[in-house]
Amino acid sequence: MLIQTLLIELLTEELPPKALNNLGNSLAASIVEGLEKAQLIEGAAEYTAYASPRRLAVQIKNVKAVQADQEVVKKGPAVANAVKDGAPTKALEGFARSCGANIADLKIVHDGKQDVYAYEFTQQGKSLPELLEDILAQAVKKLPIPKVMRWGSSTHTFVRPVHGLIVMHGVDTVAASVLGLESQRQTSGHRFLSDGLFDITHADRYAEQMREQGKVIASFAERKSAIQAALNQQAGRLNATVAADEALLDEVTALVEWPVVLEAQFEEHFLAVPQECLILTMQQNQKYFPLLDQNGKLMNRFLLVSNLQTEDPSHIIHGNERVLRARLSDAEFFYKQDQKATLESRLPKLANVVYHNKIGSQAERIERLQSLAAHIAAQLGADKATAERAARLAKADLVTEMVGEFPELQGTMGKYYAQLDGESPEIADAVEQHYQPRFAGDKLPESPIATAVALADKLETLVGIWGIGLIPTGDKDPYALRRSALGVLRMLMQHDLDINDLLQTAYNSFPQGKLADNTVAEVADFMQARLAVLLQNDYPQDIVAAVLAKKPSRLNDLAAKLQAVAAFKQLPEAAALAAANKRVQNLLKKADSELGAVNESLLQQNEEQALFAAAKDLQPKIEAALAAQDFQTALSALASVKPQVDAFFDNVMVMADDAAVKQNRLNLLNKLADLMNAVADIALLGE
Repeated sequence: MLIQTLLIELLTEELPPKALNNLGNSLAASIVEGLEKAQLIEGAAEYTAYASPRRLAVQIKNVKAVQADQEVVKKGPAVANAVKDGAPTKALEGFARSCGANIADLKIVHDGKQDVYAYEFTQQGKSLPELLEDILAQAVKKLPIPKVMRWGSSTHTFVRPVHGLIVMHGVDTVAASVLGLESQRQTSGHRFLSDGLFDITHADRYAEQMREQGKVIASFAERKSAIQAALNQQAGRLNATVAADEALLDEVTALVEWPVVLEAQFEEHFLAVPQECLILTMQQNQKYFPLLDQNGKLMNRFLLVSNLQTEDPSHIIHGNERVLRARLSDAEFFYKQDQKATLESRLPKLANVVYHNKIGSQAERIERLQSLAAHIAAQLGADKATAERAARLAKADLVTEMVGEFPELQGTMGKYYAQLDGESPEIADAVEQHYQPRFAGDKLPESPIATAVALADKLETLVGIWGIGLIPTGDKDPYALRRSALGVLRMLMQHDLDINDLLQTAYNSFPQGKLADNTVAEVADFMQARLAVLLQNDYPQDIVAAVLAKKPSRLNDLAAKLQAVAAFKQLPEAAALAAANKRVQNLLKKADSELGAVNESLLQQNEEQALFAAAKDLQPKIEAALAAQDFQTALSALASVKPQVDAFFDNVMVMADDAAVKQNRLNLLNKLADLMNAVADIALLGE
């Protein structure tokens, strides 16, 4: 059986850069999956995905030319229904006929439920060409393409026009058709650097020939690595660091087939513009890589990745410098124009900026943010007037020219303009930081004032948007309420604030009747659910569930509680106490009257008297530990009552015939439950 490398390439017009790598990996994975299902791969699948601006390809090792023969068991009617009065039924005769066999050739097998007639035969393996076309068609069909297009007179659709198809098994071309193209061994290299069409001589030589003859680095990962190394080398030579995130590097990798990193520069006077503006312009508009000096300050040099290699790249460099100069001139103009008006003077314009038609404009929202930020600042021990002022100016940069051009700079530009207006550093920082955390893992606001405004901003959004019925469902969350909730939770885990108080205060800041009556309770439940998701990244699910069952409204001691419960769970007595607690809770559910204080005169048995004494002795210890926020001591102390709890349940009938005795025993268990669940619902441990 011939086993060789299989090569498949789709030659296209320029593919969408942000989707390129995903398309390449998805196509490769789908083809490999199809080959595995068809049993055409010898051993474990080993493959390489390729993706460049004008091609998607995959190279799969150890692909068989022909499937192995397979032993097939075709099952038919049940034995009980296949013979009647000693003669075969029509069902049995029809089954034998469909198999091309006589009834005598059939066997009786058990299908897991009953005996059935079956026909066993050897099915000859199909060849690679017989199976591959359908595998390719299915792989193309499954690609994550949001929008397809047609080209020429073709009725086929794809993300971009497709002009060539290579399907090779070793040195041989495999006959196959997809998207109206017949397979061949010819491909095209770089649009300008290659000599045009050339043949792939062997499926194993694809990457090598693309590099040598086509001037194309076909592997996305290899191209990205080469760009990264060249950027670092150039930056190192200038004693600088590259300002770029992974997304920009991926996008540039998807734009070039033969990357060449070049150094360019711009006029120093542009550095008077805030560097965030310049960096965003270079990265977002031009896909350039800004350079920072050793102090993190932007340099007037940058790196670009060209798709052309020439002996004299000066014309490429100057052309890019000219384009960037125009962009930076725009940024400089916006910055100078914005300085002609203060943030305070811009506030009336916010009345014309609709936040949401059901809850008003940004100007109305500012009023709510001011009162809410002042309330939070007072609880944090910060100056209410400063927080109010910071909240008042927080959204003023939304109506500046710079933020109008670059919405990503909201907050950042507000800080610069607040500084230029002579606002205090605390206010300027709060204007910038009130958007934090912007995403998972982002840093939190630094000062109490910034924290107050950031919490106000996110709480107002949560309560307001939820209150008008725009609740997140599935993957739909247009106002990013999940992100706001996580931001609030992360901040509250650092500060001693009551979440229920904050939600109610946010709700009260809206005009009466504007929001649904049950908004606060629903948002509180929503945030508890988000908190559980957040904590389960670091703690076991049962420990998180036990602590959150108490619905804590203050989260700054949450980590200490979780760690204490985790330590308690390791105690030898923990499992028994958790089981006892569960039993206590089930008994308390059966109480048919209100639970109250224990009447010592009604404690009849030694075991219930001992449990009462142990609980009475334990109570001040737990209360003192809780007051000191020593949750581990509070939980560890529970181990001392295990003998009394065990003895009570072994010897005392809680649901006694005497109603007063029964009630008193339930009161005793209620007292015990309060102590056992002072930190967390330990009944949930181990579930």
